Amino acid sequence: MNEPATAIEAAVAASPLHPLKDELDIVIPTIRNLDFLEMWRPFLQPYHLIIVQDGDPSKTIKVPNGFDYELYNRNDINRILGPKASCISFKDSACRCFGYMVSKKKYIFTIDDDCFVAKDPSGKAINALEQHIKNLLSPSTPFFFNTLYDPFAEGADFVRGYPFSLREGVSTAVSHGLWLNIPDYDAPTQLVKPLERNTRFVDAVLTIPKGTLFPMCGMNLAFDRQLIGPAMYFGLMGEGQPIGRYDDMWAGWCIKVICDHLGLGVKTGLPYIYHSKASNPFVNLRKEYKGIYWQEDIIPFFQQVVLPKDCTTVQKCYIELAKQVKEKLGKIDPYFDKLADAMVTWIQAWDGLNPTSASFSNGKTG
Repeated sequence: MNEPATAIEAAVAASPLHPLKDELDIVIPTIRNLDFLEMWRPFLQPYHLIIVQDGDPSKTIKVPNGFDYELYNRNDINRILGPKASCISFKDSACRCFGYMVSKKKYIFTIDDDCFVAKDPSGKAINALEQHIKNLLSPSTPFFFNTLYDPFAEGADFVRGYPFSLREGVSTAVSHGLWLNIPDYDAPTQLVKPLERNTRFVDAVLTIPKGTLFPMCGMNLAFDRQLIGPAMYFGLMGEGQPIGRYDDMWAGWCIKVICDHLGLGVKTGLPYIYHSKASNPFVNLRKEYKGIYWQEDIIPFFQQVVLPKDCTTVQKCYIELAKQVKEKLGKIDPYFDKLADAMVTWIQAWDGLNPTSASFSNGKTG
């Protein structure tokens, strides 16, 4: 199945070593110096970085020489968004979604500052961004599962019995990567398995089927900003909120429901990064404990959500989702009323910075 590969071939031809160099931003939330970028230099240096500094805005964040970047701290966020800055979390990595909003590129790759370059079983360094680009530029197959996984991968195809009418696939909106070493576990699992490490390298990319939710992790994630960007809101987390560590989960549930409605694809699997640092499980438990209870109601809500046919854009879908969050999840806790309002504010802020034909550039440039 070589026809859909033309998009990948075109991107590689334009910049053989660094495809989509002028069409992709890398978003990094951080509270510390970005020394980890030295390891990523061979793969990421040619790309533009958007750094969202969390915590104390007076602290100086050092970025290795040679990287092209913009850096935004809380003062910048308040200045740019004004009262709408209330929708951007503080003292939580959820602040990264501000970078999605101010970007002007078609694609986003976001990575955490404790994620290093992984190696495949042969010992070769993995260019995670290159694999994400391949995932995004090839179609997804959400309507019928292919037992040979990604039919557009090299050496694979659609298996016998796969409907020919569905083999064209759909546009891929999200590429969700995985992690070697420290797995992305919740606090109770961390406490039960403190020494567990993920050493399994599975050479596969799968389209997540329509109607199936998944736990999205934001530490190794890429997406098509034009297709799904307005729904990539990481919610209200961190300081002043009753919950944390559910920012990427919330965004994942929202984007999956919207992608299913709009006929877009979400992939998971390759690429792997090396997650170097385990967070404190006791701190995590304090952040997560309400979410652990609430998710037993939140997930059935998303499983049963129906978006009207007139929701034909991501923004319309998201506003409708916010309305249903307030109506149905607001009964669980007042936090969901506040979150639903923040979802609407997020869309207003997104549209304010992203009119149909305008450019926006602010923040500190390096």
